[in-house]
Amino acid sequence: MFLTSSKPIDYYLKWIATGILIIASALNSLGYYPIGPILYLVGGLIWLIVSCMWKEWSLIITNITLASINAVGLTYVLFLK
Repeated sequence: MFLTSSKPIDYYLKWIATGILIIASALNSLGYYPIGPILYLVGGLIWLIVSCMWKEWSLIITNITLASINAVGLTYVLFLK
């Protein structure tokens, strides 16, 4: 049933990304590091893919910025600190 749906792939990607970001928020609020920021990065990158599919520049810029901030922060804390 899932594979025979007539909904486009971006429909599923946006909801998967949204779910990941909600879980990431919960994990961050509970202090689970680094899994919270890693999930934020994954969710943001999936949303970036969807944003590019939609050609929606406001979302593209937002998700590039947020994914970059998470990537730089994780790199600093995990590898450089």
